[in-house]
Amino acid sequence: MEKKSARIFAHWREILLTAGPAIALVAAAFLVTSRFVTPAPPHKMVIAAANKGSPYYRWAEEYQKNLAQSGITLEIKETSGSLENLQLLNDDTSGVQLGFVQGGIASGRDSPQLVSLGRVIYEPLWVFYRGDTKLDRLTDLKGKRVLVGPAGGGTNQLALRLLAANGVTADTAQLVAMQLPDYIEAFAKGNADAGFLVLGPEARTIDRLLNSPNVRLLSMSQADAYAQRFPFLSRVVLKEGVVDFGRDIPPSDTTMVATMAGVLMRDDLHSALANLMTQALIDVHSKPVINANGEAAIFGRAAEFPFAADPEFPMADEARRVYRSGPPFMQRYLPFWLATLFDRMVVLLVPIIGVAIPLVRFAPMLYTWRVRRGIVRWYGELKKVEDGVRSDASAEQVTQAAADIDRIEASVNLITLPLGFTNQLYDLLEHIEVVRRRLAALGHQRAASTEMAAE
Repeated sequence: MEKKSARIFAHWREILLTAGPAIALVAAAFLVTSRFVTPAPPHKMVIAAANKGSPYYRWAEEYQKNLAQSGITLEIKETSGSLENLQLLNDDTSGVQLGFVQGGIASGRDSPQLVSLGRVIYEPLWVFYRGDTKLDRLTDLKGKRVLVGPAGGGTNQLALRLLAANGVTADTAQLVAMQLPDYIEAFAKGNADAGFLVLGPEARTIDRLLNSPNVRLLSMSQADAYAQRFPFLSRVVLKEGVVDFGRDIPPSDTTMVATMAGVLMRDDLHSALANLMTQALIDVHSKPVINANGEAAIFGRAAEFPFAADPEFPMADEARRVYRSGPPFMQRYLPFWLATLFDRMVVLLVPIIGVAIPLVRFAPMLYTWRVRRGIVRWYGELKKVEDGVRSDASAEQVTQAAADIDRIEASVNLITLPLGFTNQLYDLLEHIEVVRRRLAALGHQRAASTEMAAE
């Protein structure tokens, strides 16, 4: 019973001594690899939109519903518009990771920590003017009173930029910074000759100006040139009668330019959330935009947005991959959190498997070597004794060698081996007996020689 217990103990001891280095190497690989595994994505994001009821805010609410299906909370921060959104995105302490930003007011050079998830909606530039004389170029606004939007706002920046490109500045015209709700009154009272607006066609201010009898919408004859000169602008056409068929508003096809608002994100947003947000943009904006009356949007058709390029900001790597290849493979079949967990585990396990497979192949060899080492050692001792006794050895040398053989045999009998290696132990004992017989025969010869010499 004691021998059996000793054998079992020896077996597990050798396994532990063999597996120990392998386990240590795998643990080291795990620790090193874990430093490169991204943490789990948070459950919440914050997007800067605009005031409630605005197109930005309504789109953000659509994203919010879409992301909720994946267990992500999208908090919508109400702001004054694109410029405040940009400020919040650039502020490391604001907690805002996403935001709508109008094209033409910033670029990656101004905000290198921001990347784009794509452009999502047209924001047409409306240029209204008073008078019977037809205007079709911005250079025609020289010497006139021009409303350019609130100071520092997105409309203001775009208007001043385009006017300056036409030589219309504060020196050649009266540029008036005014809040958008006051445009109607300014035109009605004759306090303005022209005005710039960046609004959706469904905006109340646009509707009232289009229906004002003394106000006309400027059709830009150089729209294509603006789109070529300013990459953030696109040429769009407001078709005859599309606003009001009965009253034929506008009375003819009107060529305009439009910016494209984009969704920007901070480059430190978790990659999995950037990926999921891009999917939300595609899901939301690829659907037809239908108003309460069942009518399609005037600008922008289904499948046109989101636009998978940005002329001002670099595209996020995650967004580029989603636009090119769709959602990650695992997210097509698994819930978001399970898919991201799987992705993280793959990153962690691949290097570990790369270390473990060679170790699995090497461990049995190491185990066999460790077990046989104890036997091989005594074979060395046995060979040393045998080689030390020559044919001309004296009787004393033979007697000493026999004593050494007894010592070796006693030590070997104390060895405990796993059952699978017992045959090698018996082989060693048999070989010890072979050497003992040889020594005994040599001892008899020496004794006989001594007796003959005595006679």
